[in-house]
Order: sequence, then C-alpha cells, then structure tokens
Amino acid sequence: MENAMNIGQAAKATGISAKMIRYYEDSGLIGPVARTEAGYRIYGPRDIHTLGFIKRSRDMGFSVERIGELLQLWRDRSRHSADVKCMALEHVAVMQRRIAELQDMVATVRTLADGCAGDERPDCPILNDIATGAPLHHRAGGKRLAKGKPRQNARVPEKA
Repeated sequence: MENAMNIGQAAKATGISAKMIRYYEDSGLIGPVARTEAGYRIYGPRDIHTLGFIKRSRDMGFSVERIGELLQLWRDRSRHSADVKCMALEHVAVMQRRIAELQDMVATVRTLADGCAGDERPDCPILNDIATGAPLHHRAGGKRLAKGKPRQNARVPEKA
C-alpha cells in the first residue's frame, strides 16, 4: 500500500493516540483497516483523512455518536446541508447549556470562597456547603438557585 503508515505513524500524523485510533476502529467510526501479514494495522491516505475528520469533530466537542452521524453525512454526496446545519446548531445549544452550567459552578465556588476566612480556623463554609449535598450551581442575593429557580428555606453557611 502506497503511503501506508503503521498505527504509531498515523497517531503522530493525526494527533490522535494509538489507543483512541483503535477505539475509533472498534466503535465503527473508521472501517476495518488493512493489515500486514503479521497482523499490524496499516493506514492509507483515506484512513488518515478520516481520522483527521474525527479529530476535528472531537476538538469541536461532538460525541462519538454524533461523529458517526457526521461521517455518514460527509460520505453521502446526496446529503442535504440543512441536515448538517441542524446537527451543528443542536450541538451549539448543548455547548451553550454546558457553558451556562460551568458559569453557575464558577459563581457558586467563587461565592463560597468569598465567604471563607481562609485562616487557621477549622470552620469552612466551602466544606459545609459541599457536605449539605444540595446540587446547587448558583447563588444570588444569598438565596440558592437551582436551574434558575429560587429555593425555599435555603440554608446559607455563615461567614467564618
């Protein structure tokens, strides 16, 4: 096979670890690749191009399942770009929700850290809040918020 690469070379060329390349093959994202007589995988230009597509998709945060769908659309020359656009916009919405959740977590941890004296005393409002087990991601005006809704009878740790 001309321009063939072993798995180590393919990993280096694509920036994907050999372990992940094997996983992508096992999961069906890339088809079975050619093998040497000794059973070693060998990757041709088409395989490397597909791995690059997978890498770029992963870098954009697409799930393995979604990448499979994107690969099908990529290979289907009769596809409708509207299908790809819809998938991309759905992914944007998912990422925006994740960003909002992360921002809420940052606000919670920042608020807890601001309420901590950070001295030699053992009292720790951060640990006290974590110990309550409440799945809260945001506080506003002293009231805890869960998914944007005020929680009744919320207990806010006292400042140390």
